[in-house]
Amino acid sequence: MPNKFPVLQIHGNLNRTGVGIFDLMSGIGAHEVIVETPEHFLSLATMPLKAVEDVLWTYYLRLMDLKKDGRFKYVMIFKNEGEVAGASLEHTHSQLIALPVIPKLVREEIESASKYYEFKERCIFCDLISQELGDSRRIIYQNDSYVALAPYASRSPFETWILPKAHEPHFYPPKEKFTGLAEILQTVLKQMDRILDVPPYNFLIHTSILHDGMNEYYHWHLELLPKLTKIAGFEWGSGFYINPTAPEEAARFMREAKI
Repeated sequence: MPNKFPVLQIHGNLNRTGVGIFDLMSGIGAHEVIVETPEHFLSLATMPLKAVEDVLWTYYLRLMDLKKDGRFKYVMIFKNEGEVAGASLEHTHSQLIALPVIPKLVREEIESASKYYEFKERCIFCDLISQELGDSRRIIYQNDSYVALAPYASRSPFETWILPKAHEPHFYPPKEKFTGLAEILQTVLKQMDRILDVPPYNFLIHTSILHDGMNEYYHWHLELLPKLTKIAGFEWGSGFYINPTAPEEAARFMREAKI
């Protein structure tokens, strides 16, 4: 459903003007709320697995529908769970924002991946997955199609990435199924709930820009960050993050969680 307090409005023309050295753009886009279950006290960690798969299908179908609007260049899908993580509603939900521009952080990540591919003729994320599976210390969980890992330079304790093992530039259902992704996402959330006592968290899906086609350099992934520390002056001023928990230790705790 449309967000009651949208960041961007679906109706109107996309206008861009200069204001001195600044740019002014009309706030055109889409801002939607995805209600994940009709049951008020369930979450992605506790609802039936089929319901988690339905949520993922909703992400995909909404993304494909918004792709038809030529004004939009990128669709961001994210979840704020818990008040500390920015959620204003208790009922479990996700959000989707379609943007007329490519966000700066997304552009930088895609451009860096493209440069790596130009230099090595390989996807950096595929190389990362291969290296981490070989090392195994930062692997949290895996199934046939996906792997969950603690990134080497984690920004916060227990930061977790979920990536498809096969090269997939866009978020989409392989073999018309999201079963494997639903299973690994719910497993990781159950592990976190078990060892971190149901923490607030954010997750976001990083995917290729809408009209980029099937490229060889970018690899979609989901980034999950529990809110266990605060971002303060040093982090804002430097771009560096202080993480008191080594990713190898976080991965071990997650693997050993009894769910």
